[in-house]
Amino acid sequence: VACLGQALQENQDKIPTFRGHHEQNMALTGIAYARAKRRKQFFVATSSVGPGSTNMVTASAVAMSNRLPILFLPGDTYANRIPDPVLQQVEHFNNPGITQNDAFKPVTKYFDRITRPEQILQTLPQAIQIMLDPADCGPACLSLSQDVQGEIYEYPEEFFKERVHVIRRPRPDDFQIKEAAEKIKNSINPILISGGGVFYSDAMDDLSNFATKHNIPVTQTVMGYSTMKRDHSHFVGPIGGLGGKAANNLAKKTDLAIAVGTKLADFTTGSWANFENPNFSLVNINVSRFDANKHMARSVIGDAKVTLQELSNALGNWKASNDWYDLSRKELNSWNEYVDKESGPTNQELPSYAHAVGAIYRNADPTDIAVTAAGGLVGEVVQVWRPKELNTHETEWGFSCMSYEISGALGIKMANPDKEVIAFIGDGSYLLFNSDIYSSVITNNKLIIIVCDNG
Repeated sequence: VACLGQALQENQDKIPTFRGHHEQNMALTGIAYARAKRRKQFFVATSSVGPGSTNMVTASAVAMSNRLPILFLPGDTYANRIPDPVLQQVEHFNNPGITQNDAFKPVTKYFDRITRPEQILQTLPQAIQIMLDPADCGPACLSLSQDVQGEIYEYPEEFFKERVHVIRRPRPDDFQIKEAAEKIKNSINPILISGGGVFYSDAMDDLSNFATKHNIPVTQTVMGYSTMKRDHSHFVGPIGGLGGKAANNLAKKTDLAIAVGTKLADFTTGSWANFENPNFSLVNINVSRFDANKHMARSVIGDAKVTLQELSNALGNWKASNDWYDLSRKELNSWNEYVDKESGPTNQELPSYAHAVGAIYRNADPTDIAVTAAGGLVGEVVQVWRPKELNTHETEWGFSCMSYEISGALGIKMANPDKEVIAFIGDGSYLLFNSDIYSSVITNNKLIIIVCDNG
């Protein structure tokens, strides 16, 4: 506080600060903001060395799981070890170099402990590049020794010059494009699975063009929901464990899934029970080599926007059959009728989750943003809240962190000040952390919070 806190106070005109009411939720707000800004802006979260820093470890896991950037600057013990142990220090009897901040290592993409002020010259640019890297994006942690924060060092002026960071768009390998195109041309009943990476690549239009040109129905993961509007000609809806019957019925019959920008978690694949066709195979488009090579897929490693364009060119005028497309429309119409009935007005004494979400959905503006994170409400919202506009569904389903609903909604509202943000939260998550309601009030960021009490 005496070092970093003073520096921040003296530079509030350049670096605004926001006070959270718990370190975990403060960081969750920053993570949600980065997602809503599609990883083009990020927050810094700071704390003392003690429970403040360990409170942020769970938030770091949220960012790690969801491939989202945030910079953690927790305090650390004295590098010179003269005041040892300090207040809030967790001591390891056989390794004095370990502090509780080492707990960040498994849940960050980049970790460094700053024991000399000049180390910042090398390590801060590396942390920034990790957070900007489309394939390796995630949280970074620079653990700041308390005494080092107060040291003077003559940094070169060049280090502080404003610079523009351009996020790269890796293009796919020609051979991988050719192999994927052949795989698609030999398919009979293909589907697309749109993940959160479509948002980060800003590839919504490219996904739409690809689906329309090649006549392929589009399903969405929970994190990729609202990458396509409900009235799009090839929209089918959410797939997997929380998905709708339309998408999952097609998944059972498909012989080829083309996954775009998704890590293919178990809720998307139904723990791989969702695909019943004995001839099923997978084409996986992802900027991350790690994600692209999962599940014996035919991998195409590259930016979603660029890859969809190049793959479409390689396919030429090829289209999936109209019979398959017609079946997708029939399945969707049947599912929509069911959802409208089950989420419609009711006279029963206690409405269901679906009734509650349906009532809000019918009265919301098309641009209103729904926010969820944990529990049954994620499934109800993703099924009922069929997107009328792009970018109107924000969730945290990579880690399913309780308490994200309000804290995350605050970050999303900060990123979208002109839109209404509606957080759906169960009574458990609400009781766990409702203090960020006050954070939203003191920062003048209006939220609409729907608390559903299921006991």
